[in-house]
Amino acid sequence: MTTKINEQRLSGNWRYGWALDLHTVSSTLLPDGGFETQRTEVGELLYQLKDRLDRSKVEPIAEVAATFLKSRIVLPYLAAIIPVPPSNTNRPFQPVQELATRIGQKINLPVLLDYLVKVKPTEALKGIEDSVSRKQQLQGAFKVQDLSLAGKYVLVFDDLFRSGETLKAITEVLYAQGKVARVYVLTITKTRTRR
Repeated sequence: MTTKINEQRLSGNWRYGWALDLHTVSSTLLPDGGFETQRTEVGELLYQLKDRLDRSKVEPIAEVAATFLKSRIVLPYLAAIIPVPPSNTNRPFQPVQELATRIGQKINLPVLLDYLVKVKPTEALKGIEDSVSRKQQLQGAFKVQDLSLAGKYVLVFDDLFRSGETLKAITEVLYAQGKVARVYVLTITKTRTRR
């Protein structure tokens, strides 16, 4: 069975970015204060992986992402996949790192789990609406370990694109500290409410 996607363009300070689809189709407020949420096909897979901790969803998500990347003209020029460092280190496993690793295996591209490190804790950005505050949270939060990717093309990978502030901060660090030539971005899904 093939998971349906609806490619979304991600704009930022990177060369080009994609999300495989939107995360949700709709979210309706219920009388009890909860929400009834309809997700896209890949959005539901990601929800099951992240929020229900269902590791069996790594494989189908990675398959869809790998198939997508194989259709991108830039793939042969990429030197590595760099997953966004986890903000919640208390999870029993790290979905972004596991997805990146499996995608890398499928497209024969190294995944550098320790190249980009988070050097200061940050609050969860989903709770911060103000873009200035989000940027301040991320100021000085990341650093690269070395110059091994200087002059090369890299793919930064994350699971969900919300405001893009984390990816923008990482891209700045990769260009300024890592001296990479080009940054491309891939996320599995994108929220409907932010660009």
